[in-house]
Amino acid sequence: MIIDVHAHYFPAAYRPMLGKLAAKSGASTTASSVLGERKTLAVMTDEPGMIEQRIAMMDEAGVERQILSAAGIAPYAAESRVAVEAARVLNDSYRELTASHPGRFSSFVSLPLPHIDAALEEMRRGLDELGMAGVTMNCSVFNRSTAEEEFDPLYEEMNARGTTLFFHPAQNGICSPFINDYGFTAAAGASLEDTALVLHLIKRNIPVRYPDIKIVIPHLGGMIPMQLARLDGQANTPDLLSPPSVMARSLYYDTVGWGSQAALRCACEAFGADRLLPGSDFPILLSVESYRRTFEYIKESPLAAEEIEAILRCNARALFDFDTVPR
Repeated sequence: MIIDVHAHYFPAAYRPMLGKLAAKSGASTTASSVLGERKTLAVMTDEPGMIEQRIAMMDEAGVERQILSAAGIAPYAAESRVAVEAARVLNDSYRELTASHPGRFSSFVSLPLPHIDAALEEMRRGLDELGMAGVTMNCSVFNRSTAEEEFDPLYEEMNARGTTLFFHPAQNGICSPFINDYGFTAAAGASLEDTALVLHLIKRNIPVRYPDIKIVIPHLGGMIPMQLARLDGQANTPDLLSPPSVMARSLYYDTVGWGSQAALRCACEAFGADRLLPGSDFPILLSVESYRRTFEYIKESPLAAEEIEAILRCNARALFDFDTVPR
C-alpha cells in the first residue's frame, strides 16, 4: 500500500482563523486567496461526507495513509498571539482526524511563524504530545526564505530529533512580477519556489550542518534535477561544505509531477529512486485527473520494476517508520 506524503486538509475549525491571519499579518497573505481558489474543492475539508469520500478515493488508489499538511494556508502572522492560536487550532484539528482514523492519516506539525520561540514550543507539543509525523514549513514566510539564519534554531531542534521536514510553496511566485504579472504564480511559480528553496538550503549548507533532518521537497524538486551539473560547475559559492549535487541528492523529493514521465525520469536519474516519495498534492490534481491516476503514472513509467516498487511502496515507509509512529 502507498503512503502519500503530500496531501492537504482544511478543517472547519481553522477557517475562522483566516480573517485574523490576514488582518494581523502586516503583509500580504495567501490564506484568503488560497481559500477562494479552492472553495469548490470541498473534498479537502471535513464537511459532512468529505472524509469518507477521501478515504474511498484512497482505497481505490491503493493508498494506505495520507500525511497531511496545510501548505499555503499556514498559520503565519506578524503578531505572535495570532499565529500561536492559529497553529494550535490547526494542529489540534489534525490530531483529532488522525486519532479518529488510525492508520489512515498522519500529519505534519504546522508552526506559528515567524516567531521562533513559539514555533519551538509548538513543534515540541506537536511531536511529543500530539504524536505528529514531522514538521512542515512553507518555502518562505512573509517573503523571507525559511533557509535564512533566523530559522536556525528550528533546524537545530529538528536535527537533534532526527525528524522529517516537509516544505511547501507559499504561492508567492518567488515574489517576481516576471511570474506573477503573467499569471503563472501556481503553474510555474510553485516549481520555482521549490527550486529557490533547494538553492537556499545548499547555499547555507543546511543539509551538511543538519544531516539528521530528513528534508522533503515537493513537486520533484522543480528545476533542480536538471541543474546539478551546472550548479557544481558554475555556482559561485566558495563557502560550500559539499558540492551542490551532493547536498541536493541528500534530500527527498515527492512525485507530484502532473503526470509528466519526462520529469519523473529526470528526477529519478538525478537523485536516485531511493530519494523519491509518493505524493499527490491532494486534492489539487483532481481538477485534471483521478486520485488513482496520480500514482498510476509512476507504475506506467519506463523505470525499472525495482525502482517503481521503491518509489511507491518502500521509501516512505522506511523514512517515517510507521511501526513506531502510528498516528
